Amino acid sequence: MVSAIPHKFIVIEGPIGVGKTSLARRLAQSLSGQLVLEQADENPFLERFYKNPRAAAFQTQLFFLFQRARQLEDVRQEDLFGPVRVADYLLEKDRLFARVTLDDAEYGLYERVYERVVVDAPKPDLVVYLQAPVDVLVDRIAKRGIRYEQHMERGYLERLTQAYARFFHGYDAAPLLIVNSAAIDPVNNDRDYDLLYSEIVKTRRGRHFFNPTGSSLLPAT
Repeated sequence: MVSAIPHKFIVIEGPIGVGKTSLARRLAQSLSGQLVLEQADENPFLERFYKNPRAAAFQTQLFFLFQRARQLEDVRQEDLFGPVRVADYLLEKDRLFARVTLDDAEYGLYERVYERVVVDAPKPDLVVYLQAPVDVLVDRIAKRGIRYEQHMERGYLERLTQAYARFFHGYDAAPLLIVNSAAIDPVNNDRDYDLLYSEIVKTRRGRHFFNPTGSSLLPAT
């Protein structure tokens, strides 16, 4: 399996609850690769944000921005001939979250900080975008039982899911594999994982869909 992978830096993305971190862990294990994970538990503002989004959105977003930029700077400086790296976030998604959570004045200030902090971030060889309807996300979030996530409002998830769809509808900065993950479980089901792994190996350029249920959740082109 390891020898077949053409990529050195793979990013798994998608809205909260879609399963990106669990898939990143399994993929990194298959590839004997290095994990680059968001450390959400380290953000001291996150629980406050879920309880009262307007009161803590700006602090929450800036903390994540600094954290993500620092992690990816470390990735950029590491040995290019080292192991495959698998991350559970794309740095550009920081802007996506900021646009959803901040008001216009806060976002303007955030953008000024972003331009200064994000310098020469490493480019993924492949982005795997996991999609799922909001009902599926709500169910998965409830089942995984992270305490502070239980305060999350459905409306926030709806806005976030729509923002992801818009973002990836026009994304062309790296090869993109769009996965309808609503009806598959590549973390716990070996057959689902093997099918998805085969798609990951094949995706070397352009935009591709892995759609086991036969209907894309992205807007039509």
